[in-house]
Amino acid sequence: MAERRHRVGSVRFRSTVAATVAVGAVLLVASVGLVAAQSRQLRVNLDRSLQQRADDLEAELRSSGPPRQPAARRGGDPGVAQIIDGRGQVVSASAGMVGQPAIARPPPGHQREAFRSVDRLPVDDDHFRILSRRVTARGAGWVIHVAASADPIEEDRVALRNSLLLGVPVVLAAVAAITWFLVGRTLRPIESIRAEVASIAGRDRGRRVPQPEGDDEVARLAATMNEMLERTDVAAEHQQRFVADASHELRSPLTRMRTELEVDLAHPELAQPIETHRRVLAGIDRMERLADDLLALARGEGGLLRRREVLDLDDVVLDEVARIRPSTTVTLDASQVSAAQVAGDRVALARVISNLVDNAVRHAVTSVRVTLQERGEVVHLAVADDGPGIRAADRERIFDRFVRLDDGRSPNGGNGLGLAIVRELVVAHGGIVSVGERAERGAVLVVTLPAARDAAVAEAVRVDRAPGRSRRSRRPRRR
Repeated sequence: MAERRHRVGSVRFRSTVAATVAVGAVLLVASVGLVAAQSRQLRVNLDRSLQQRADDLEAELRSSGPPRQPAARRGGDPGVAQIIDGRGQVVSASAGMVGQPAIARPPPGHQREAFRSVDRLPVDDDHFRILSRRVTARGAGWVIHVAASADPIEEDRVALRNSLLLGVPVVLAAVAAITWFLVGRTLRPIESIRAEVASIAGRDRGRRVPQPEGDDEVARLAATMNEMLERTDVAAEHQQRFVADASHELRSPLTRMRTELEVDLAHPELAQPIETHRRVLAGIDRMERLADDLLALARGEGGLLRRREVLDLDDVVLDEVARIRPSTTVTLDASQVSAAQVAGDRVALARVISNLVDNAVRHAVTSVRVTLQERGEVVHLAVADDGPGIRAADRERIFDRFVRLDDGRSPNGGNGLGLAIVRELVVAHGGIVSVGERAERGAVLVVTLPAARDAAVAEAVRVDRAPGRSRRSRRPRRR
């Protein structure tokens, strides 16, 4: 039963039904039109033959007067004909009609001729088509009636209808069979692709779907599926590596804290509780930072940006530099920070600056310089240090997760997520981050963001701000 329902709901079944119904509708309309056209054409031909018969009788009437009995038509068929004089008397009639009254009335009004259809005549019970024509000949008025059986028209119509009633179902059956076969043949590679994808388990990451030859839709589908599987494999590999690195990062401080506590418990006479507590708290701080960074990366762009507004990026830069300056012996130079506006999330941009400055401080020898400039449609933020610098081969790799170029497992080192978070946040703001060129010793990281120059956006953001908060002056600032 399930297999039957599957077949009924399949694309193959629906395509076959749709094609059969469409062709059936077309054939139905065409059949009705064909029968109507045939009937109309046969009637036109019959009317023309009656007109020809009337023309012959009219010519005979003009030349020699009304005959005693109208001559037979071409082919020897006398047909049905009458000639009526001006008094309404039948003066001439074809065989079988002698002594019969007029078979029709004269044409109405001033019409010269008129066609009528009657169910029967005295000579036969067939349906007849009658032509009545007014004629003036030999100084008198006459009416000519000619008639012919219309049953052959009905017989031909019925014959054609019966032929169509038999032929159309045969054609529809053939259409359904051909459609079923062709659609099944077309969908067979797709079913193979589906079955292959369904059979691929997590341990079969190297398997790919069969890709047919050519460049049709099925081949492109197979190529797309293989590309998706490749991306899935890469993502799974990255995820495994990410989990392994995160586990290692969490395990390292836990191991150190456990060791500290076990040593103190094993040798209480040598324990230094205050120092142990400080080292344990430092490990806890590192784990908290790691947990926050992992949460930020897991949220993605939708969780990284909470609220967009037009803000003064120079204020954010100076606030972060002022916050970090007391906690380091490295000189922080923010004298090249000038006024710049961007549209973004203040908390997220503060984290970008904090991560960049923390990274520079960690690698600097004596000083870190922060510069901010607005140039046309973009804002450039650069953080430079006088440390060992970054090799060309590592300039892209440093923005990957858990990548560290220093002694990454040292207690004072970072967790390898700071620059990865920077890239996520910058991209979420429509910008880019890269390693810049520097002539002297050290490294420089450059962030490029779109400047907030859209007046409509700025006005909308100002309306959204809290009441009473005014926009700051855009005079260039230096500190």
